[in-house]
Amino acid sequence: MFIQTESTPNPATLKFLPGQTVLENGAVDFPTAQDCDASPLAKRIFAVNGVSGVFLGRDFVTVTKDDATEWDHIKPSLLGAIMEHFQSGQPALIGDTAAAHGDNHDSEDAEIVNQIKELLDSRVRPAVAQDGGDITFHGFEKGIVYLQMKGACAGCPSSTMTLKMGIENLLRHYIPEVAEVRPVGL
Repeated sequence: MFIQTESTPNPATLKFLPGQTVLENGAVDFPTAQDCDASPLAKRIFAVNGVSGVFLGRDFVTVTKDDATEWDHIKPSLLGAIMEHFQSGQPALIGDTAAAHGDNHDSEDAEIVNQIKELLDSRVRPAVAQDGGDITFHGFEKGIVYLQMKGACAGCPSSTMTLKMGIENLLRHYIPEVAEVRPVGL
């Protein structure tokens, strides 16, 4: 098994590509080791000293390290943990806890929300996944779209620019009712 790695715009995060499906659908963010009970893969990765977050996508694993740890020191252990997991035959996720899209909206905004979600799924999520992250919709209220960046994109120095200059401009172009995009914290 050969696992490729890619850097991301977030220097604290690396993207690992095991060359096979990690999750059949959705994506799951594990911001702490206490959150990973449903994932044997995330548990193995968190067992490596210096790991501060794990994000699982369709065909990639994104790992965030703490500031005190150097990639050169933990990358071999992470590659080993990921390889061991896939060789064990265990699923990456037990049960169906893949991230769901939020639905905080009034019924009168249902058509706008559907348009927002469609644009996010078709135009934004694939681009964000290239950088080892994901974006989830959390609501639309009074012209404001609430989104959460996950994986490599959470805490990335350029995530605010991505939200404001990229996603906000895209949504405003196609959906005149959108006035602003705001990030949602954990």
